[in-house]
Amino acid sequence: MPKTAARAHDNPYVVQPVMKALKVLELVARQGHEIALTAVSKELRIPKTTTFRYLQTLTAAGFLDHNRATDRYNLGPQLRAIARADASVSKIRELARPAMIELMHEFNETVNLAVKGNGTIVYIDLIEANRSLRMQARIGESHPMHSTALGKAILAFLPEAERRRQLDLPLTERTGRTLIEREEIERQLRQVARTGYATEMGENEDGAMCVGVPVLDEDGYPVAALSISAPLMRMPHSLAAKAGMRLREVAAGISARLGSHPAGATR
Repeated sequence: MPKTAARAHDNPYVVQPVMKALKVLELVARQGHEIALTAVSKELRIPKTTTFRYLQTLTAAGFLDHNRATDRYNLGPQLRAIARADASVSKIRELARPAMIELMHEFNETVNLAVKGNGTIVYIDLIEANRSLRMQARIGESHPMHSTALGKAILAFLPEAERRRQLDLPLTERTGRTLIEREEIERQLRQVARTGYATEMGENEDGAMCVGVPVLDEDGYPVAALSISAPLMRMPHSLAAKAGMRLREVAAGISARLGSHPAGATR
């Protein structure tokens, strides 16, 4: 038995039916073409009735597609959407990383890259400065959109209806300086839309300052955000403004490589 399978079998917290359903999904995904119920059942040594239920459940969830004419299964729209999203994130990270390294050397502060979650931003890359006092964010972590410069940069450039949906979610208070009044947040977002960059001072992390800008795709949609973060004592307003302008310039270059047009970079 493979080590991973053995670990899954020995772990009392693993839900075995879910594990088997994922094995079904993996098998279909690896085929590269439609596959019949009988073939899945035989390959995985799962009874046909059980295999049928797994296949139908995965189809109902959108992870598989059932061709009724051939009675065979293939990858579904949900799985393809996840694959596209992963490819998109990989492309953004690849395009942004050289510029992030350049910004880190230029400002000698941490540079962050994030994408939108549900009411949050998720860090997908960061370049840390070689300094003793640094910010606490880590790749894979999520922080509220309304309390971060990264999130505000994305919020300000979202379509209005989507921005409202994001702000309708609970607005948590990260520090004593976090803005949670809807009207004040919206006022700040209008300012971000005018200047092209967002700032936050101690709203997400005590003693921290962050400046962020959106990265736009070919439709002018903010697919990611780029920021420079530093302790407040190392980021006076004059340096924050300089960082904002430089970030705008860098983000415009990344956006252009994603197909964005200069006219779509401002509102």
